[in-house]
Amino acid sequence: MNRIDIEGIGLEVAHIPGAPDKAPLIFLHEGLGSVAMWPQRGRDWPRELCERTGRSGWLYSRRGYGQSDPVAEVRAAPRMAGFWHVGRHEPDYMHREAWDVLPRLLQQLGVHRPVLVGHSDGATIALLHAARHDVAACVVMAPHVMVEDITIAAIEQAREHYLKTSLRERLARYHRDVDNAFWQWNDIWLDPAFRAYDIRTTCADIRAPLLAIQGTDDPYGSLQQLQDIQAQAPHAHLAILPDCGHSPHRDQPDALLDAVAPYLENVP
Repeated sequence: MNRIDIEGIGLEVAHIPGAPDKAPLIFLHEGLGSVAMWPQRGRDWPRELCERTGRSGWLYSRRGYGQSDPVAEVRAAPRMAGFWHVGRHEPDYMHREAWDVLPRLLQQLGVHRPVLVGHSDGATIALLHAARHDVAACVVMAPHVMVEDITIAAIEQAREHYLKTSLRERLARYHRDVDNAFWQWNDIWLDPAFRAYDIRTTCADIRAPLLAIQGTDDPYGSLQQLQDIQAQAPHAHLAILPDCGHSPHRDQPDALLDAVAPYLENVP
């Protein structure tokens, strides 16, 4: 395992080799994801995308996920501890990741103008980063630009499964501190203050090539998410995958490759 230290906190990172003359892919995981969770069901989709596009790739686990250092007092009162936010997440937690943590990580990796490839929370982080920082392109899968009732219902169901089924045990295979990973995500999404979360107008500041992808059977969000992105960023290309849930790289990995790889052929 490789680690990057940012202001005293270690983040788990992994590298996929590729051509040095092409913008590398930066993979940003979902709300319960990690470096180790990208490969699923016998497929290592990030590696397949890197190989097909001839690009290198970087994956990292956000703080509290995978083997990265945990969030201190993750269910306690929120506060800043120097550079890092600790305690319960607040509604701007994805802004902090996109505008504070990710730029520091890219700087340490020596990466400039990457291609961001984000899923779910990671997709939202990618949109926020691309709205403020120069990137070669932005690929977002199942992004959240506003909060929908179906999203809240699915996250409430996830909480019930975590408390009453084997979900906690299954997630523990991928996270050093599984409770840290779960509650930092679940608590903020079910916080009434988060219902007003809305980054749609921020998407208007994205100038880089933008590909937004979603499955038709996503229980965590409707196709309105993609439509709202395109309303603010008319240059965005949309790809809608049939028979696909919230995780296109697991549900429809081949169709996803066929959507993303050709799109990136024209990215410098």
